[in-house]
Parts: sequence; structure tokens; C-alpha cells
Amino acid sequence: MANRLATSSSLYLRKHAENPVDWWPWIPEALEKARAEDRPIFLSIGYSSCHWCTVMEGEAFSNPEIAAFLNAHFLPIKVDREERPDLDSIYMQALQLMSGQGGWPLNVFLTPDDLVPFYAGTYFPVEPRFGRPGFLALLQRILQFYRQEKEKIEEMKGQILTALTTLSDLVPEDHIPADLLRSGIPKIQPLLANAGAVQQFPMMPYAQLVLRSARFDPPEGIPGSMSALERAKERGMALVLGGIFDHVAGGFHRYTVDPTWTVPHFEKMLYDNGQILEFLSDLWAHGIQDPAIERAVRLTVEWVAREMTAPAGYFYAAQDADSFARAEDREPEEGEFYVWRWQELQDLLGEETFRALQQAFDLSPGGNFPDRPGCIVLQRKQGGTLPPEVETALTTHLFQARYGSAERRVPFPPAVDAQSARLQSWPGRIPPVTDTKMIVSWNALMISGLARAYQVFGNADYLQFALRAAQFILSRQRHPETGSLLRLNYDGTAQVPAKSEDYALLIKALLDLQQACLPLVGDPTPQDWLQAALQLQQEMDTQLWDPVRGGYFVSDAQSASELLVREKEFQDNATPAANGVAIANLVRLAALTGDLDYLERAEQALKTFAHTMSTQPRTCPSLFVGLDWYSNWVKVTLEADAMPAFQQRSWPTTVFALPTETEPLPEGALGLVCWGNKCLAPASSLEQIQSQITKGQNRAY
Repeated sequence: MANRLATSSSLYLRKHAENPVDWWPWIPEALEKARAEDRPIFLSIGYSSCHWCTVMEGEAFSNPEIAAFLNAHFLPIKVDREERPDLDSIYMQALQLMSGQGGWPLNVFLTPDDLVPFYAGTYFPVEPRFGRPGFLALLQRILQFYRQEKEKIEEMKGQILTALTTLSDLVPEDHIPADLLRSGIPKIQPLLANAGAVQQFPMMPYAQLVLRSARFDPPEGIPGSMSALERAKERGMALVLGGIFDHVAGGFHRYTVDPTWTVPHFEKMLYDNGQILEFLSDLWAHGIQDPAIERAVRLTVEWVAREMTAPAGYFYAAQDADSFARAEDREPEEGEFYVWRWQELQDLLGEETFRALQQAFDLSPGGNFPDRPGCIVLQRKQGGTLPPEVETALTTHLFQARYGSAERRVPFPPAVDAQSARLQSWPGRIPPVTDTKMIVSWNALMISGLARAYQVFGNADYLQFALRAAQFILSRQRHPETGSLLRLNYDGTAQVPAKSEDYALLIKALLDLQQACLPLVGDPTPQDWLQAALQLQQEMDTQLWDPVRGGYFVSDAQSASELLVREKEFQDNATPAANGVAIANLVRLAALTGDLDYLERAEQALKTFAHTMSTQPRTCPSLFVGLDWYSNWVKVTLEADAMPAFQQRSWPTTVFALPTETEPLPEGALGLVCWGNKCLAPASSLEQIQSQITKGQNRAY
């Protein structure tokens, strides 16, 4: 019999609808029931494409004995972290404070009266393994602790609540330290090194900061250490050559489980792919122009268009790591859609082409996937252009074996849940489940990535995909009564108030579109995108700005009423923190409009986070991106025909503008460069413009 989650819009919650656990969603009725019955809350948070969330659902949450104990003694609540990132962030911080570790599924035990956590963990196995206790035995001990150790629980809760409040209640500094940018960036750069890692994550907020800081390196490099550009190149080439990239069909997996970038956790997240597109495009613009980079960008956009784009134009959220080998299988296998076998490759390609593939990729009869002997994850040996026969083998023969057709540009319908994946007749392999919800912040990251890829590589399709998604969000993601921005869309229905990351990343995406469209004549115009960004910024300021201490709260006041603390997001994770992005947006808006109120607000926010940036720089690279914009912003006015040549290059703190009737270029000038509020002498040559931009972007380091 299905539980309360069966009617949820969330795919993740619906995956638990057949559990014997008596799940509740996070609603006031559930919280009140827990209080009335003095039952500790078991809060379990995850997301649809999370591998270990899927494992725990099939093991512990499907176990009748565990479910009976949970139902009798706890109030079980399931939350989709992609619906409620504010809840997830608070309780993830609590887990990290308790254990020093994090991850999903996030399982937290709360006291019902005040929702403060007193125990937390991630994956709990049914039987003791991986050094972790069996889940039922753990539940029994936690219940005993809750009933018999009230004083200890109160002491623990007080410590946790104090720590969470300290993280959220930031006191602004009187000024921004003059050397903050120079002192902070070198402390962040080493985090991008491949050496010593057990797993490898893209870490795009870090990679973007390191890449933009390459312009500060002396020409001869730093003796005895890797330069910023070398670090960024190493990260880019690991991404485009490693098993984290789908060399057959495009798109990047979540991370690799090894230090050699070989075997990934196979889920594909929209937010990773949007950021990686932007990073690889910027890397190319910096002069790192290996053909493997362009190939990865091109194939990833193909994947987005083919598998991750709704008919309405927005982008889906994610694809699972696991998929079924056969329709009759009870459980899916991790990576089944993506891996290959030695004999299978020989049969598909023939002897000569197989040998060519061996020369370009690391292949062995035993495979390179330790958890699945005999399975091969494709990983390239080196960069450069692939031989034509290898390219054809990958993008035609292996693609057809996987998808049942060699047509790469034809939309591939998503498997919307496990049942449809198993029951539908597929022409090739059974695909992983796609979470088809639309998330504003993740769509914004992809819009920004596509806009930058268009500027750098010149493919007009990239821009068109971005424009369609942005137009959908602006026209469809509004509350019918208040008109405020909504975060999610389920099959045409917009839901859930937007969070700070939705506002900040969407404003950034609109500004990126405004810049990309400057050389074009079309509808909407660059001014339309700028106007949309300005309106959204005003809404963000009204809903989320802290007028007392500066910075932006994660949630609006109404949504925050049920939270332990009202957070301000400043620490980067897989995605950039909202406040860092927001500060950069404010500077860009000041540069484009001449309204220095935006610049003042950016300064206020930087003062709010200045202490954190000074003492914990490694946690907040996006705040340093914001500081870089604030310290080094440049505005360049050019005619439209001169714009593309400049936009193809890397100018990390520069905005471009067209001359207008009220602000024309001086007679005889090719361009006008302004360093902040100081305009230089009109430039009479392209070389002079380049020199002025270069010096302007380095003036405060």
C-alpha cells in the first residue's frame, strides 16, 4: 500500500511511496503530531539521482522490521533537498559539526519541540558494515538515548544551536581589508590540485576562481609551484579526458570515486554540466585550446539538447547513476547504461577499429571498474584530435549500440521513473531515469554556460538553447497572486518560493545573455535582458536583503519561520554560494547602469563576509570572485562589429556596452575603456583597448 508520498510532485519522494515506512512530507501537521506524541523526528533528506539514497531506499526503508520500529517510535519525514535547499543546508551543517563529514542521504534525528538535531549520519546499512552499525540497532540505541538522557540531549542541542547561529549571525567589518584579494586567492589555489585526493570532484567554483586569477601570475610563473593557469588547465584536461566525461554521448558525471579520474559515480547533474561548459569555454578563451576541450563542449551541448531539454525549452534536473541491464531485473546496476565489455567492443567495432580505439583509450580485458569486474569506463590517454575512425566508433557505432539509433540530434525521450524504464520498449539499452523537474538556479547555470560557449565558439545553437530556457523562466515561474519568483516547475506547474541561489544565478544568467546578445539584432534585445535582471534584483533586494547587517538570506521571512536559523549562504559547495554571485551581479549592474547604489550594496555585503574571507578563505571562492569584480571592474564601450573579437577572449571583470545617443563614442575613437568610475583617454586602436583592459583588470592586486 502506498504511503503519503505517492501523490508528491517530487520524483525523489515518489521513489519512497511504496516503502513500509509511514513517511510524512515536511508539513506543519507532521511537526505538530511529533510534538503532541513526543516522538523524535527522523528526518531523511536526499535527491532523486543520489546513488546511496537509492541504495538505502532499497535496503533499510524497504525492510519491514526497520519500518515497523520507525513507525512505532519516530515520526519519519522525507525531504527532497532540491525542493528545500534551506532545510538541507542547516541540517547538513549540523551533521558536519557533529561528525566532520557530510553527504547524502542525510539522516538526522530531531527533538520534536524545537527541531534541533541530536544525532545525524548519512548512509546506514541494514547489517553492520563499512564500520557502521546496523540501522535497526542504531534506531534502538537512539530511542533509548532520547528517552533516558534528556540532560545530555539538551546540552548537545545547545552546542549545535549556538554553532549554527554563529555561522549565520555574521557581524560586518568596518572596512574591506586592502590586501584581502591578494592574501586570499593563493590559499584557495592549492585546493584545485589533483594530488592526494581519494575522489575527484569538478569543484567548479574553485576552478573558476583559479582560472580568473591566472591573470595575476607573473609572466615567468611562480618558482617551485604550479601557476594558476597550469592548475586550471590540469583540471580542464582531467575533465575532458577522464571517465567523468561521457566520451560517447556527451555530458559529465558527478565525480570519480578514484584519484585518477577513471570511474565516476555515474549520475549527471545539470548544475555540474552548466558550470563545466562555462569553465571550459573560459579556459579556451584563456588560450588553452586543446581540441578535446571543444569536443567535450560540443558533445555536452548535444546531450543537453537531446536528453535534458523539455519541449517547452527548459532543462531537466538530473539523470540517475543506475539503470537496468534487462527489463526483468529487480534492481538497477550503477553505470550500466555507460560501461562496455571487452568482447562487446570488439564485436561492435571490428578488429581494425578496435585497435585504433585501444591506442586512444585505456582498455583492458579485465576492465577498470573495481566494483564491476570486466566493465570498462572509457578514459582517453591524451588530448588532441581523435583519429576519424575512433571518432566514428564513439559517436556513431557505440552511440547506436547504446541508444538504438545513430541520430545524435533527435530528442531522446526520458524514462521518468523506474517503472517506465523497465516497461517501455527501448531501441537500445534501458536508459537511467531522468528527473524532469525544472530548477531555476540549475537552469540558470546552464544558461550561463551556453551563453559563454556561444561567445567563445560562435555556435548560434548554443545561444538559442539558452534564450528559450530563459524566456520560459521569465514567463512561467511566477506566483499567480504575489508575482514572486518560484523555484521549481513540475510538468508545467510552478512551485516553491525561490531561494537566494535562484535569484542570484538567474540574474547572472540574464546578464550573461545581455552581454552575449550585444552584437546581435534580435528580440528580445540586450536591453530587455538587462531590464529583466534589474527587476529581479529589485525583487531579491526586497525579499532577501538583510537591512541590518547586509548580505542576502537564503529564504524569505515567511519560509524562514520554520527554520532553526535564517541563513546567509556564503560557503561554496558543488555550486557557487548565492552571496558571492550576488555581489558580482551588483557590480555588473552598477557598471552597466551607472547606478552606484548597486556598488554600495556590494560593498556592504563584502563587509558582512570580510571576517570569514580573512579567516576561512578556502570555504568561499565565490566571495573572492565578487571581491575581484568589486576591486577591478572595467567597462568597455565598443561598436557592435568589434564586440565578438573581444568577447572570444577572457576578460574576467569586464562588461561591454554599445554606444548610445546619450553616450556616444568620441569622434574618431574605436572604443572607450573605464576603470570603475574613471574613464581613460579614448582608444584609437584595438591594441590600445586591449592594453587598457588588461591593466584595468589587474589594478587592485
